[in-house]
Order: sequence, then structure tokens, then C-alpha cells
Amino acid sequence: MTVFKTSVRNFFAHKGRMALSAIAVLLSVAFVCGTLVFTDTMTATFDKLFGSTASDVTVYAKKVDDRQSTGIPQTVPASLQDKLVHVAGVASSAPDVTSEDVTVADAHNEKISPDSGAPTIVSNWDPTENKAVELTSGHLPKGPQDAVLDADTASKHDLKLGDSLRVIAEPGDFDVTLTGIVTFRTTNPGAAVVYIDTATAQARLLGDTHAYTGFGVTAAKGVTDDQLKANVKAAIGGSYTIDTAAETKKKDKDSLGGFLNFMKYAMLGFAGISVLVGIFLIVNTFSMLVAQRTREIGLMRALGSSRRQVNRSVLIEAVMLGITGSVLGIGGGIGLAIGLMQLMGKAGMKLDTSELTIKATTPVVGLVLGVVVTVLAAYIPARRAGKISPMAALRDAGTPADARAGRIRAAIGVLICAVGALALIGAGQADKASTGGSLLGLGVLLSLVGFVVVGPLLAGVVVRGVSAVLLRFFGPMGRLAERNALRNPRRTGATASALMIGLALVAGLSVVGSSMVASADDQLDKSVGADFIVQSGGNGDMPITPAALAALKSAKDISRFTDYTLVNVTLTTPSGTTVKTQVTAADPTYAQDLRLDVTAGRLTDAYGKNAMSVPEGFATSHHLKVGDELKIAPVGGGSTDLKIRAITSDDTAIEHGTLFTSLATARAMLPPDRMPADIMLFAKAQDGKEKEAYASLKAAVANYPQIDVRDQADYKAELHKQVDQLLYMIYALLALAIIVAILGVVNTLALSVVERTREIGLMRAIGTSRRQLRRMIRLESVVIALFGALVGLGLGLGWGATGQRVLASQGLGILSIPWPTIITVFIGSAVVGLLAALLPAFRAGRMNVLNAIATD
Repeated sequence: MTVFKTSVRNFFAHKGRMALSAIAVLLSVAFVCGTLVFTDTMTATFDKLFGSTASDVTVYAKKVDDRQSTGIPQTVPASLQDKLVHVAGVASSAPDVTSEDVTVADAHNEKISPDSGAPTIVSNWDPTENKAVELTSGHLPKGPQDAVLDADTASKHDLKLGDSLRVIAEPGDFDVTLTGIVTFRTTNPGAAVVYIDTATAQARLLGDTHAYTGFGVTAAKGVTDDQLKANVKAAIGGSYTIDTAAETKKKDKDSLGGFLNFMKYAMLGFAGISVLVGIFLIVNTFSMLVAQRTREIGLMRALGSSRRQVNRSVLIEAVMLGITGSVLGIGGGIGLAIGLMQLMGKAGMKLDTSELTIKATTPVVGLVLGVVVTVLAAYIPARRAGKISPMAALRDAGTPADARAGRIRAAIGVLICAVGALALIGAGQADKASTGGSLLGLGVLLSLVGFVVVGPLLAGVVVRGVSAVLLRFFGPMGRLAERNALRNPRRTGATASALMIGLALVAGLSVVGSSMVASADDQLDKSVGADFIVQSGGNGDMPITPAALAALKSAKDISRFTDYTLVNVTLTTPSGTTVKTQVTAADPTYAQDLRLDVTAGRLTDAYGKNAMSVPEGFATSHHLKVGDELKIAPVGGGSTDLKIRAITSDDTAIEHGTLFTSLATARAMLPPDRMPADIMLFAKAQDGKEKEAYASLKAAVANYPQIDVRDQADYKAELHKQVDQLLYMIYALLALAIIVAILGVVNTLALSVVERTREIGLMRAIGTSRRQLRRMIRLESVVIALFGALVGLGLGLGWGATGQRVLASQGLGILSIPWPTIITVFIGSAVVGLLAALLPAFRAGRMNVLNAIATD
């Protein structure tokens, strides 16, 4: 009990010194708990939505995952309606017509699609829709010109009753007038939803008035969903998918679950990085507190306290720190989750804070995480405290460095670094990307651990190097700053290591991202012969409608067009191996639009009758050569033997691993209604008329906002934008770890100022000005920050260069170092060092000279 009281007294006596460590625990726990609350809330919200929209029994076509992308949804015969309404236990059956391969534009020809990437859904109105939405103004669709829109989309685009909309679908475009607004009863999943009448939906979305996309069947009173499903199946047979409400809900949840789990574990991964960085901060804090309380601990030992009691005393303080930081972190996590929900609301997904879901396990996870991490981080300083000799402690104000332990640690660190370096070298030289990826992961882990372990040894080398370049200009204060940074290499190494981790990840990802862009740019310059690339839906995720295609091909000053699509097939090799894959079908001019290197045969021959090409890796793995025949069976069509006329090189970032054939060959294998629509169109301008052709193409699709016409410069810019967006998102998540690392620098300096109180007083007494003292503290901080930056950026550059080599076989053939980013980060680290030193330097400068000298 005495140990516990002493620990509590010490904790509250030094609560100011614990504050930044508590903030580190708070941030880490908040990120973890915020992630859990946010994803749990999203899951619960969508569960509620799926439960409210699912019919008792749903009937639709058996899903074909690899069906051809025709732009028309899978359908079932309309004649099923007559059978369903007469099935025993059926109260009603509502036909459904729904399509997501559509674009809806307002009167100004602006897309009303959500910015979040959620779909635009056009559906027929039927009574089951009342479960999900309620009409809040206007009236429901009564004729072919009427349409109803969800309230969130209407508000975002300033649409009101009477406004006109244009629906662009595969069978053709049509205009409607907004006659009603509906509001979601639970939450808006982020989609833009338009309702039209059933007959119009059949004709305009499916191009078939004798088909629907499915049926929502309602059970009569007293009939269970399972009974109803059995009755429906007996009546219509097993050729359709028949699901109960529970099964529909589960499928919807599973389809969303992959995305939510990816988001959850990705965010938890970054939270883990911040936890790791926080460990360094906590280790430093307790190490310095133990050093500052050496005399106190010595007295405790002299008065009879055992090593175990001293050890326990420090760990009790760690538990109190962990509990304090965790409790605050749990509250912060809830706030973070609410903030994320608001952010999602701005992106179009309305998540109601009244549906905030906090599972009982979430605060438990946060509390356990915070306490366990803090105790583990404090364990080594606690053991060190327990080993203090009473007499040595009474003689010395600090714990002596263990030179032998330091040498052993340095040797272990060098060994781990060497093994990590060998793994990275092996990754760069690996023949297979999978093998290289495994070695890269191992090399990153070992090199990171090795550099952390060898940090004190590196501190002596790097700090002296930085000081020789930077601190010599600042005279005596510069030399003192250098010696202060070198006074305790273990502490300096741990402080810099926290910053090193975040910056190493930033540098490594920057190199990979920059290399990706440079490799793609190089491939575009070398390989793409077309002047213009046309896609639908932004990234080519929607087929180009026939009307838009006809408009494009009416453009002037174009010498040729190349149609391009993907055909889902099952192919059989001569050895009997079957493979489900995609074959790119294009006009023969594609061989001019994309100049690919071949290792055998001629690519132009692959566009001949019943001919194709295969990539080098595919040919090697299946023992294929030019002249061999593959049996090709496209989904929805008949099988044909195609002869291999060319083998394309795998050394390309564009169309890497693609199988090619001609559109004529594909059309011969598929009926017209199963032939996939164009997903891209390539165009070549007439000589000297590139600007005119570009303007002509743009003008041709002015009424089709879903179509993007890009020249090569536009395409590069879009690629750069996508890579930058991904990197910025990752940098934002890594920012938490870097913030915690900065707190570590602040905490180390603040405790160091307390530790050197008497020394600072003596310096002031012999004439050091406050300004000089503050400069010394700032320079020490800058040196520590630059030490972490140099090691982290160097390590990250090594990781990034190795990653580029691993991905070279996948088309990442050019290593590009983003020097502006690296230099900016390095300079930013110096600025961070200056900012981190402001409070400690201010405190040091305000010390009373006599009181500081009298400090024992």
C-alpha cells in the first residue's frame, strides 16, 4: 500500500511532465476507438437500410459475375408476374426495374452523380419503395415524363419541382420532369436515386417491355419468409435466384463488408504506427523521470524498498498514465467518429449522429490498448530504476550509462540492419514480384527495427555530421547544443527514431508514387500512338452508349477511330488447363494506337481472323508459343479456336498482361445482345489538325457529360491527380504518427530542461543571456529533428527504390526520386524542430538564476 501511495503522490507531483505522454496515448487510443465507432456506425446504419429495403422474398436472375458489360442489367421475363401473384402465401408481387449504368444530367447538362463515387440509380417506383423513402413533396410518377428524385441530391444541385432532367442509358437518352421529392427514412447511402414509372423504365433502361430486373414479393399474413421462398421456388423453378429478406440483407452487407473492412483495417494500421511512435515517447519520458529521481529512488532503497517495489512503483505510475490517456482517448475517439461522419456527409453519404454505434468492446479495447502499451513502454525504465544501487544513487544525480550494454545493443542493431539490407537486396533481384514483395516486407521490418536498435550509435555519427555543417555557424551555443544532443545518445536515438518511422514511410511511398507516374508517362510517350483517349464515367467504369459513340464518330478532322472493349472468356490451353480471364477486343488499328513490344510473332497478325496474342508471362506459365491454338469460350457465346500470332512483352506499364484479339473475332463468337459495349475509344487526328480535332471531339460530346475526351497531356494529368490523391490520403493518415513524434521531441526537450536546471542556472550566472540559452535549446531540437529526418528519409528512399525494382516486372520500369518532396520534408523537419523547442526554450529562459543554482 505504501508503494501505491508513493506512486500516486509521484504521479500527481509530476503530472506536468507526464502531460505530453498522456496526449500521445490519447491520440493513439482516439484513432483506434474513432475507427471502431465510425465503422460500427456505418455497418449498423447500412444494416438498418438494407433491412428496410428488403422485400420478404426477392426474385431476380442468377447472377453471372463475369457477364459481358453490355450496359443493360440482367433481366427476368415479365411473364413471371402472372405466376408469382398466384403462388400460395403471396400477398403481392412488385416488378422491379433498376439500372446503375446510367448518367443523369440537369438542364445545364451537369451530372448529378455523387462526388463520393457512389452510383446513380434509376429505378421504377413500386409500393416496396415506401419502406426506404417517403414522398415529401410533389407526386409520384404517373406517366413517361414524370420523375422523382431523392432530397439530398435535389438540395445539392438546387433542383426543384418542374425542373427537367435527362437520363442517359444504353438503349437511348430520354427527358423527364421532376414531379416529386423523396426523403430516405434511414440514411442516404450516398447514391443519387431517380424514380420513374415502370413502363418507361422497361423501355428506356432495358430496351425490352417484356422484362424486369426482378420482383419484390410480399408474404401474406402468417406466412414466414422461408415458407414463401419454398412456395415461390416450387412455382417458378430453380432457374432464378430467390432470397428471403434475411438472405438479401446478408448479401448486401457482404458486398459492402469488404469495403468497410478494408477501411477499418487500413485506418487501424495507421493507428498502429502512431502507437509504435508513442512507445518511444513513453520510454523516453519514464527513462528521464527515473534519471531525475535517482536520489529519491536511492533513498527508497536505503530505507528498505526492494527492487520489486521500486519497479512496481514506476509501473503503477505507467498504469495511471495509461488509464488517464485512454479514458480521454475514448472520448476523443467518439468525437473523431462524429467528425468523420460529418466529413462523409459532405461527400454525399448522410450518416445520422443519432445512430452513433458504440459497442461495449470499443472502450474496453481502447482502455486495454492504452494501458498495455504504456506499461510495456515503461517496463525497461522501471527495471532500470529497480537496479539502482542505494549508495550509487546517493552519490550521483543520474544513472550511469552501461557501456557494455550499449556495445551489445549496437552489435545486435548492426546485425539486424545487415539482415534487413540483404532482404532488400534479394527483393530487388527477385525474379517474381510475389517473392520480391515478401522479401521487401521482411526487409522493411528488419531494417526499421535495426535502425531503431542502432539509433544511439547513429546519433553519435549523424549528429556530429549535422553539427559540422549547421551548428558551427552559431559559435559556443552551437557547440553546446551538439554536446547536449550527444550527452545521452540512447535518448536522442529514441526521440529521433519516432520521427524517423513516419518520415521513412512518407519517403518510401513518395518514391513508389513518383516512379509509378514517371513509368506511366514514359510508356505513354513511347507506346501510345493515338492522339485522343475517350472514356465514359471518368475512369472508364461505364460503357460508352451508342448515342454518345455515334456523336463522337461524327467529329471532324479525325483520320481514324479505334473501338475497344473487354470480353470475359474461359480459355482452354493445349494441355487442357482452363482459365477465366478477359480478352481485349479492338479494331486492328489498335496496333498503331498502342505500340507494344513483342517477343515473338507480329501484333498486327493477332488482329486477323481467329487470331490473338498472349502476354509473355502467360505464355511462359502455360508453355505456349506462336502457332498454338487456344479454345476461347466467351460468356454468353459459343467457343472458337484462336491461334496465337504474337507474344507481347511484359516489360510495360500499359496493358500489362493483356490478351488481344480483334472486334470482328469477338463479334463472331457472341450474339449482338451479348456483345460488350465499347469502354474506350481511341482517335487519331489528321496531320497538323490536332487542335481542331480535339475541339471537334469535345463539341461532339457536349451533351454527354459522362464522356471524357483527353489528349495525352490530359491523360497524364489525370494519372498524376489520381496518384497524388492516394498519396495525400496516406500522408494525412501518417500525420498522426508524425504529430506524436513531434510531441516526443517537445517532451524530451522539456524534461531535459528540468534535468539540467542547475546547469542552466550556472550558465546564466557566468553570463549566458536568455537569448543565447533559448538559441541553444532550439539548435539542439533542430539537430535531433534533422537526425531523425536524415535517417528516416534515407531509409525510406531505400525502401522506395527496392519497391520500384520489385514492381519493375509489372511495368514500373523507371526509378524516380521526388526530390522536391524529399527536400521539402527535410526543411520541414528543421522547422518542426524549431517549433518543438519554443516552449522548452521559453521555460529555460525564464528560470530564476539563484533558484536554478540551488536546485539539487
